[in-house]
Amino acid sequence: MDKLLIRGGRSLHGEVTISGAKNAALPQMCAALLTADTVRLNNVPRLHDVATMRRLLDHMGVQTHTHGERGGMSFTAPDDLNPEAPYELVKTMRASVLVLGPLLARFGRAKVSLPGGCAIGSRPVDQHIKGLQAMGAEITVEHGYMVASLPLGQTRLKGARITTDMVTVTGTENFLMAACLAEGRTVLENAAMEPEITDLAEMLIKMGARIEGHGTSRIVIDGVEKLHGCEHYVVADRIEAGTFLCAVAATGGEAFLHHARADHLGAVLDKLTDAGVQVLTEEGGIRIRSEGPLKAQSFRTTEYPGFPTDMQAQFMALNLVAQGSSTVTETIFENRFMHVNELRRLGAQIATDGRVATITGGQRLSGATVMATDLRASASLVIAGLVAHGETTVERIYHLDRGYDRMEDKLRALGADIERIS
Repeated sequence: MDKLLIRGGRSLHGEVTISGAKNAALPQMCAALLTADTVRLNNVPRLHDVATMRRLLDHMGVQTHTHGERGGMSFTAPDDLNPEAPYELVKTMRASVLVLGPLLARFGRAKVSLPGGCAIGSRPVDQHIKGLQAMGAEITVEHGYMVASLPLGQTRLKGARITTDMVTVTGTENFLMAACLAEGRTVLENAAMEPEITDLAEMLIKMGARIEGHGTSRIVIDGVEKLHGCEHYVVADRIEAGTFLCAVAATGGEAFLHHARADHLGAVLDKLTDAGVQVLTEEGGIRIRSEGPLKAQSFRTTEYPGFPTDMQAQFMALNLVAQGSSTVTETIFENRFMHVNELRRLGAQIATDGRVATITGGQRLSGATVMATDLRASASLVIAGLVAHGETTVERIYHLDRGYDRMEDKLRALGADIERIS
């Protein structure tokens, strides 16, 4: 099992290219199920989750191919597809639930295993089921599978008004894809507003979908009878960009992040600026300069455009080396402080009370062996290792590989002393 060995104490300087967003690429791969034509994606990140999704689509009978040097992939979903997602391929990745809507919309039936993923808290699929039932689907949960079909004599889903009990990103994506082929108008209220959803909608529009309001909490979709193929460039990963911004800020130095989108990182950039970091929006990306002491920042995670839960752990690592105390309140997932105990092994002073963590900044961190517990926790341990004195070994980095495209190579290009050990 691979590990990362980090020798801390170096500031980061140089340039890095931000990869395509995992959370955009995965639903866009699923969107290829909506047509028999070929869908071509560019800037697909080389990640474990992407490989898992490709294996799932291959299993169903989708013809998948890799092309070019810039993350090019193509997908052709034939009419004789097998609309089943087995447990063996779904158990490690929650995003697998995103095949449910497209399969039901195009083929009228689907059998999808209940999903897995990071152990960061309860993420039930009941909202997906309720929304698709509102569109006329019959769905039961039996033997660990969601079994979905259309009523006898019904050939298409029906447009509906769907208001979820909570803001759900994957739920919004499932409904968005399903509604494109539904009969009539679908209105999504309380929809998620993440840039990845906007990017998915833009791709679906290229395929012939009729969508308005994406990027807001109310999305309107007028269903069409058929979609066609398209070519689409996956939007840059705002969470990878935010992670590298925190790494440069924590270690000191200057870097330019190619393809990073400042308009997708407003809440994170505001906190970095308040911490004393200079952030400049330039043509083609973001430049960051970190000089002198940092000021610790308190924050509260919330739905986009608020501070993202996927940046909570990384910014907590930054607060460890900043001056002063800070509080971090996690409102999205109930079990997303698992990195705290590992950070304590490096010398961090963090107290937790339920969903609130209090961090005492300005501490001297020292290298140790730590264990990654989930995707973003892995990134926080890497950042802490970069500033710690001595050697830090991060174990179980298969979590990291689920969401970061060759992180150690990119950090090494910025001057970090980091290597992967098998």
